[in-house]
Amino acid sequence: MAGDERVLAGGASFIDFQTDPSRYRHWKLAVDGEVATLTMDVDENGGLFEGYQLKLNSYDLGVDIELADAVQRLRFEHPGVKVVVMRSGKNRVFCAGANIRMLAGATHAHKVNFCKFTNETRNGLEDSSENSGQRFITVVNGTAAGGGYELALATDHIILADDGSASVALPEVPLLAVLPGTGGLTRVVDKRKVRRDHADYFCTIEEGIKGKRAVQWRLVDEIAPNSKLESRVSERAKEFASISKRNGNGKGIALTPLSRAIGDTTIRYGTVSVDIDRAARIATISVAAPEAPPPADIDRLIAQGAKFWPLQVARELDDAILHLRINELQIAMVVFKSHGDPAHMLAYDAFLEANKAHWLVNEIRQYWKRVLKRIDVTSRTLVALIEPGSCFVGTLAELVLAADRSYMLIGTRQGDNRAAPTVQLSALNFGAYPMSHGLTRLESRFQANPSDLDQARERIGEALDAEEAEALGLVTFALDDIDWDDEVRVFLEERASFSPDGLTGMEANLRFVGPETMESKIFSRLTAWQNWIFQRPNAVGEEGALRRYGTGQKAQFDTTRV
Repeated sequence: MAGDERVLAGGASFIDFQTDPSRYRHWKLAVDGEVATLTMDVDENGGLFEGYQLKLNSYDLGVDIELADAVQRLRFEHPGVKVVVMRSGKNRVFCAGANIRMLAGATHAHKVNFCKFTNETRNGLEDSSENSGQRFITVVNGTAAGGGYELALATDHIILADDGSASVALPEVPLLAVLPGTGGLTRVVDKRKVRRDHADYFCTIEEGIKGKRAVQWRLVDEIAPNSKLESRVSERAKEFASISKRNGNGKGIALTPLSRAIGDTTIRYGTVSVDIDRAARIATISVAAPEAPPPADIDRLIAQGAKFWPLQVARELDDAILHLRINELQIAMVVFKSHGDPAHMLAYDAFLEANKAHWLVNEIRQYWKRVLKRIDVTSRTLVALIEPGSCFVGTLAELVLAADRSYMLIGTRQGDNRAAPTVQLSALNFGAYPMSHGLTRLESRFQANPSDLDQARERIGEALDAEEAEALGLVTFALDDIDWDDEVRVFLEERASFSPDGLTGMEANLRFVGPETMESKIFSRLTAWQNWIFQRPNAVGEEGALRRYGTGQKAQFDTTRV
């Protein structure tokens, strides 16, 4: 089951991000026409690890894996759904947030990766609302604390029961000496426009805010007495459905299980392969371009279902990145390679561009955008190697543009009869896949001279050799066969020798140049601070707040401000 620890062939365990509704332990998904209901009913004994119970709808990574899967399926499998109502299956509690005993006992790496995945899932709700027309309503029937309120904040509309006890709260600072970890601080002031002084008060009390004050301070959208709560939810769902831009019709496509074989040092999918060299601390991800042209029309795309090449690759690449993040913590670098026919790749990009108004093509493009964003915020050095046989074309060229370094071979290699490598751009490199801060990877790359972007656009569809790609600024270095092996080897060895902490900070700063958005703030500012706070004794030391929570002992703080 998703979130369970599975065992590899060699005996090592791993956390699996694949699941489906028949295996959910914590969520119930029901669809009724234009409205779907996601009910959070967490199995107390269904935690990812031993040592804690998921009481009061508190959650761990396993709960969020199911939520991410449900939101994804709503987008692809239910084109007619325009509104999603999120609610609790338990009385007088919506969600108590991330499980505190889990956080207290988890490794630093697990805490950080848990928060990152949870952030991505919350952002996925907002992305679905903005780009798929599936609006989200949260019904808070009791306590929504910490991550529970943060989940509500990621939705479009919050209805709070006005019963004298239901409340919303962000108690992490006074209670646990950490920050709300999944965007709470940012969404309160940037999304809901709560006044700074009100937000300061709200984020420093444990008991939360309820009733009319919660509405007046913009913490929720409306309140309703229990006697009118269901009618109010129904009324809002109809209202949101009537203005939704969702234009899907007919049946969706089933997100069938991935074909995946995981070995000790390999993962093999249908179009993506991963090879892990733990001694060198390198994972190489190879992507196979399509072997045939795209389908002639949308009907044939739908017939292919989850086997449609762009969707299949996105799903496989997404799973591979998540696996490496959480299960291969010693890996320092992810090296991207590709192979296949550039003409087929260009044809697929042209198909996605020509049919972008269709709901399913839109979902596939949006999914690629989210996968590339997940790559952007992965704490590994990203490298692209462009060699004979490579197919970094259009959508796949985004992997080159996402890389911290890219190396491209000039000409051919001795003894290799394959043609010299080229890079080709398509229309999709110029707006389809923006990063978290709103810029495309090419816009981010060419901030110093926007005319460079125009020059690159003029070369759409051209097969650019290494020297041309370097001159256009599309790759870092173009190397001939004489220098290739030594230059690449020295770089990889040197990179693996650096401090991983220093590299994570450096790469995250350099990847997101230019403007900030709410989303980029959550992944940069929030993640950086929480990463640091999760290592501070005031939070996780033996006398820290996370360790002493529930023991009856007061946390002992080092009161030095740093």
